[in-house]
Amino acid sequence: MQSIKNELGYEMNRGYFADISELKKHGGKIALASKIIIPEMKAVKFPSIEVNFSNGKALKLPIDLKEKESAADAAKSSPIPKASLICVSFRANAQSMISSWSLPFLDTFRSSKGVNLYEVSFIDSWLLCQTPIKQLLLRIMKKSNDDGSDDPLKRQIVYSFGDHYYFRKELHILNLLTGYIYLIDKFGRIRWQGYGLATEDELASLLSCTSLLLEEK
Repeated sequence: MQSIKNELGYEMNRGYFADISELKKHGGKIALASKIIIPEMKAVKFPSIEVNFSNGKALKLPIDLKEKESAADAAKSSPIPKASLICVSFRANAQSMISSWSLPFLDTFRSSKGVNLYEVSFIDSWLLCQTPIKQLLLRIMKKSNDDGSDDPLKRQIVYSFGDHYYFRKELHILNLLTGYIYLIDKFGRIRWQGYGLATEDELASLLSCTSLLLEEK
């Protein structure tokens, strides 16, 4: 019971107006992005989440080697990406922030194998999470991620429904009005992270760290 009270207090203290006030101060840049790749020994695991494509197909992120039960299972499934960019948003206003990272990332690595790109929109409204409404919402949001090209890297837009308190708690996410960017390695570890709108220097850091992950054995 005490833990539930603590959770409710946390949510009430971190209300919409507090997020708005912070957004006016820093424009969503709650912290500077990583300058260098996070060492393997210091990297933490990205929390597992289930997401849905607009066609209703479900997927668990991150896709990593530890999710496989054996080498035989891994051989039967699609290759594990060496680098995955997971862009997280909780409110629609953060989409421009997400795009400032994902579009340059896509342009740079669209011909690279072993790279994934996911834009994850979190939907926590009780009404929108009800099955009939959820299915209707996915149909409304339905869009093609295939631009007709044969490029290995695609921009994959997915949705996660439900209460994400513990997900946010693990990643220390407070402000729901900004965008959060995570570069994940093949073991599901966070090796780089950024926030808000991308700057040129931060983009250069992201692209450089992604290249380093592609070179890791």
